[in-house]
Amino acid sequence: MITRPSRVEGTDLSKPVVTIGLCVKNCEKTIKDTIRSIIAQDYPHELIEIIVVDGCSRDRTVRIIKKMLRTSDINTRIFFEDKGLGLARQIVVNNSKGEFIIWVDGDMILTKDFVKKQVEYMEQNPHVGIAKGRYGFTKESSLVAFLENLDFLTAFDEVKDFLLASLGASGSIYRVNTIKQIGGFDENITGAGEDTDVEYRIRAAGWKLCIGPAIFYERRRKTWKALWEEYFWHGKGGFQLYKKNANIIVTWKIFPLTLLFKKFIQVKRAYKMTHYKGVFMLPVHYIFKRIAWFFGFLTEYVKWYLNKITKSKPLP
Repeated sequence: MITRPSRVEGTDLSKPVVTIGLCVKNCEKTIKDTIRSIIAQDYPHELIEIIVVDGCSRDRTVRIIKKMLRTSDINTRIFFEDKGLGLARQIVVNNSKGEFIIWVDGDMILTKDFVKKQVEYMEQNPHVGIAKGRYGFTKESSLVAFLENLDFLTAFDEVKDFLLASLGASGSIYRVNTIKQIGGFDENITGAGEDTDVEYRIRAAGWKLCIGPAIFYERRRKTWKALWEEYFWHGKGGFQLYKKNANIIVTWKIFPLTLLFKKFIQVKRAYKMTHYKGVFMLPVHYIFKRIAWFFGFLTEYVKWYLNKITKSKPLP
């Protein structure tokens, strides 16, 4: 545990305490920039705590985090888990001393005023349970990373209230009492989807999910293979959610034509933003991700079905 003084003379202590929930695994290549951006926040540091939950990294991720935060004035605690994101996020909730939790991934970079703007937005909008930050755009040498960045940027750019789609935990601020009200994260969700599950239950409890004004940046997969693996993993998580509650993942919406149509509209907006002809690959990029997601979903379904048949067979 790394602890630091909790009070600095002259600081506005009327502001709420904020927990940075940093759930990481094998991200030694990007974690330095993430930690730098947290340390650089202009929100009072004595009102920030960092709770790191490492998913048994096999690289230098934890070592880098400890070294960088050793001289920081932000209180930090480090935990470990080996069961997945549902448990990792709940560890943060269980140990949080903050009124709010801001979820940060190991491949994110926060703007200097990110925490301040997110907190101000939540205080001004008491009906909001979750507020997602806005994606910033970074130049990428890889076409795949460029398209992924542009996809998220244009999808979230003009949205304020999210009524149906999933926000995702990364870059989002949660009210701690809201998470506790709905029973916290499902620790049985080992892969992707723990945030979608929580969002569904928070909506059902009457809270709004919105997009705030704060901006963050996220590093993206640079190859089609890596992108496939990411969305295949999301698809596997999607089946776990479907098993839990079919209303969360509606199978006929896996390849919605309306969303594909919106991608063609996105192309026009994206080209105005970048004047780069590569944006015309956005619909292909979208279809590629949906196919990867579908195969991940199907893989988990087949495993579940075969296991079900095996268990139902009478013993000889």
